[in-house]
Amino acid sequence: MNATRHDVLILGGGVIGLACALYLLKAGASVRVLEQGTPGCGSSHGNCGTITPSHAPPLAVPGMIGVALRSVFHADAPLYLNPRLDGARLRWLLGFARHCNWRDFHAATFARLAILQRSRQLLAELVRDEKLACEFAEQGTLLVYRTAKLQRDDEKKHAAVLESLGIEVQRLSGEQVEAIEPALRPGVAGGLFQPQDASLRPDRYVAELARRVVELGGVIESDACIEGFETDSARISGVQTSCGAFRAEQIVLALGAWSPLLATRLGLRLPMQPGKGYSLTYNRPVLAPRHALTLCEPSVCVTTWSSGYRLGSTMEFSGYREGLNRSRLDALRRGAAAYLYEPEGGELVEEWWGWRPMSIDEVPIIGASKRWANLWLATAHGMLGVSMSAATGELVASMLAGTSPAIDPTPYAPARFGL
Repeated sequence: MNATRHDVLILGGGVIGLACALYLLKAGASVRVLEQGTPGCGSSHGNCGTITPSHAPPLAVPGMIGVALRSVFHADAPLYLNPRLDGARLRWLLGFARHCNWRDFHAATFARLAILQRSRQLLAELVRDEKLACEFAEQGTLLVYRTAKLQRDDEKKHAAVLESLGIEVQRLSGEQVEAIEPALRPGVAGGLFQPQDASLRPDRYVAELARRVVELGGVIESDACIEGFETDSARISGVQTSCGAFRAEQIVLALGAWSPLLATRLGLRLPMQPGKGYSLTYNRPVLAPRHALTLCEPSVCVTTWSSGYRLGSTMEFSGYREGLNRSRLDALRRGAAAYLYEPEGGELVEEWWGWRPMSIDEVPIIGASKRWANLWLATAHGMLGVSMSAATGELVASMLAGTSPAIDPTPYAPARFGL
């Protein structure tokens, strides 16, 4: 790669775009990142920051569409489908429904597992070698149940699948859970502990990635809204933005939930929809959980850092509708209050929402475009962008450099959708 100019132009300065930039710079490429806001201002800002090989199984299982359809009557349901008519969302739902079978479930699980496990390893190395100050902790994640039936169901399904993949799951009694987590109220039925998981503070992780990108010679253009593309035959020759025009030999599209909106300008229809997530960030309570928790009945994630405390999760399919949905924030508060002595910190720091980039098969789209000779896609990571970030960056860098990748790129290829 020619170090005298910017070899690669990355569209998107979220966790995926910045991870790609970092690994490309480490491989010797010169890189410019175009970010429409500020680095990390999208879905990687307010998520719960868990690093989870345990999330290899996708949501798409037989019966999930029925769950989604029933949710239209409950705006505070953990999975909520807004009933507003939307053609693009309907097409996505029909595509998602076709993947709700056991064959596709297992294929997606293996694809997600490979990139999650590689990324889990790389993240620990990145934090150590690049000295990323992001409160990384290798303490596992704990699923907490207040009803024995739900725990038994998850042991038969979730835990059994993970164990078949070689992921350790420890089954705990209610007494054991309460002993290791004194922040929990009495009445816990049991828990599942996943020791291979980890956690970090995602906004600080993204800020640290941006710092290292700049220190290694990369350029980050903030407030650079993409306005159009210049094309020459089968190549993208330039990108027009609100900050001017930029050119590079290779283009990486890493725009998260905005990817399908920009891709249409290049004649590409990405099978993606935004899945809206919410979180509440507080200062740290006195009696804070020691582990990252999932409170299973209300589907609330709880993460504690030395610098703060966050309640999050939920999935809302309402297209590109902006703004906070109060009923969903209230559901997070109620869910936490049922489990924790101190469900909220003394000071509310931020109420947040963000769009997760959801593909119809719940497998990220990473690789070369069939339509454009110098376009690469790195998007559609769903709820797992932070968890998959490091391995995605490594994979993109290896593909652009033409070196042998650490994981098989075939399951993530855009070609599976004709892209």
